[in-house]
Amino acid sequence: MTFTLHPKSCPLAAIRSLILQKKPNIRNMSSTIRGPRPASVVVLHRALAPAFETFCRANRGPLPLLGRSEPGKWVLPALGAISGTRMDRPQFRKYEFGTCTGSLTSLEEYSEQLKDMVTFFLGCSASLEGAWEKAGLPRRDPPGHGHVGAYKTTVPCATVAGFCCPLVVTMRPVPKDKLERLVQASCSLMGEQGQPVHIGDPELLGIRDLSRPDYGDPVPCQPGEVPVFWPSQLTSLEAVSSYQTPLAFTSAPGSTVMTDLKDLEAPAGCPTPEVHPISQDPLHYSITSASAVQKIRELEAVIAVDPGNRGIGHLLRKDELLGASLSLSHAHAALLTTGFPTHFSHEPPEETDGPPGAIALAAFLQALGKGVSMIVDRRALSLFQKLVEEAVEQGVLKTPVPILTYQGGSAGAAQAFLCNERDPKSPRFDHLVAIERAGRAADGNYYNARKMNIKHLVDPIDDLFLVAQKIPGISSTGVGDGGNELGMGKVKEAVKSHIRNGDVIACDVEADFAVIAGVSNWGGYALACALYILNSCEVHGRYLRKATGPSHAPGEQRWTEALPSVAKEEKMLSILVQHRVRSGVSGNVGMEVDGLPFHGTHAQMIQELLDITTGRQ
Repeated sequence: MTFTLHPKSCPLAAIRSLILQKKPNIRNMSSTIRGPRPASVVVLHRALAPAFETFCRANRGPLPLLGRSEPGKWVLPALGAISGTRMDRPQFRKYEFGTCTGSLTSLEEYSEQLKDMVTFFLGCSASLEGAWEKAGLPRRDPPGHGHVGAYKTTVPCATVAGFCCPLVVTMRPVPKDKLERLVQASCSLMGEQGQPVHIGDPELLGIRDLSRPDYGDPVPCQPGEVPVFWPSQLTSLEAVSSYQTPLAFTSAPGSTVMTDLKDLEAPAGCPTPEVHPISQDPLHYSITSASAVQKIRELEAVIAVDPGNRGIGHLLRKDELLGASLSLSHAHAALLTTGFPTHFSHEPPEETDGPPGAIALAAFLQALGKGVSMIVDRRALSLFQKLVEEAVEQGVLKTPVPILTYQGGSAGAAQAFLCNERDPKSPRFDHLVAIERAGRAADGNYYNARKMNIKHLVDPIDDLFLVAQKIPGISSTGVGDGGNELGMGKVKEAVKSHIRNGDVIACDVEADFAVIAGVSNWGGYALACALYILNSCEVHGRYLRKATGPSHAPGEQRWTEALPSVAKEEKMLSILVQHRVRSGVSGNVGMEVDGLPFHGTHAQMIQELLDITTGRQ
């Protein structure tokens, strides 16, 4: 549609700044409107306009396209306009072959060149000021009344036809206890454009020093405040520079024109975002929708039933499944471990609880495109290689999972295993997951539920979890159903008090997240389902991709196929039975886990988890 700028709706400074050629013809890109809106501008040769428009649409977070002129029907402002800015201050930048060659207060001398150029109007972060007011927070402006600093990141924007550049972000310090209030206020006012792209350690974005922004002036963080980052339209300057076109113009940093391209309004029914911490070192928060959180909490409640009457209700902590799945969702490479050799008088001594849950989680991590490896006891290496091979043949896994072993050694062996060239700043894995894995007790031994010491069958994989606690950037999850599993050290006092033989068998090794389930396999299934829910949530998906690149369709087909299912888990259990792996409670070789029949108990649990996940109630 065409959209005409009406001078009556603009401040006097803006009227002075606009030189209109007959009737300006501007295509409006926004769907809902409310109030005049400040915009930054990019001016390119008409031949580049289609590619740049596509580039903006592919990266609409930092480059929200409000409108564009038609070639030859718009002459750019002679002077920029922004409330409170001196009119003699440079309002535009001139670029020649990607290099900024001048700062200008007027473009009048380029009127001939402008006839073959197109002006793009981009929304800017000035609209965030209303969110601070709505959240009841005082504004924090840079000292000296400059414009808020912006930083180049190492996050690449989606490349389109030669336009390629890093994401640029602005940062505002926010009191820790006001994070969620501000995020919800900004999203309610601006929809997805009000959602931050990162909360926490700036180095996770590749920003080394907040005191040295690439544009503007820094706003220092005070004690008790957390740095919060929003995408910046100054990304457009990097895009223009990257293309190296012979001539281009942009708004100068901190300068805008006021237009009657109206401000965005959050669409009705916009998802409510929630902010959740997922790491303290480095400091990192994640965002997802309230509806996704509610579904994951339903999963957590469902798997918390206690069919063996072990007293696991005393071990439960709220939102451990949520924290674990959020952390895994941000991970690039996960290392999974399982294997509880409780049947020490049989060969193999493993039980049927653990491997199915680990392989179900591995399948979904594969579908998300994450690196996945498994680590097991060396004596069980051949068994797990066969399990994985047959899982691929049966369609339970899409592709093989590498199987690793670790037998300890020197004090630095665990760090050498976890990190490239022993460098703690370069971890090979950023999340460790143990599902029904024998865990080391306080006395250094490993016990089954009957207090039998099985240390001779267990390799010291616990060391990896202990060392990971000291390496920034590696998180961990333990899934258990009795308190003697790796990672359950987080709830060891409850295990000692409420679980039979807990004073002896309690695992002493903590994980960041302790997921408690009636059967540990169920925890693995629930983690896979929670990851599906998160990655089908546009609020979380946008945060993951830092508002760059296209969004994934909710429930992308390969994700749906990768979810655990009754049919796939039946196949997986059949594979275990063929290899004489026994049920953990009864010791039977058959279609059961922890003494509970697959058909009925476990099949019903899997279906209930799927119904919550995919919305079929």
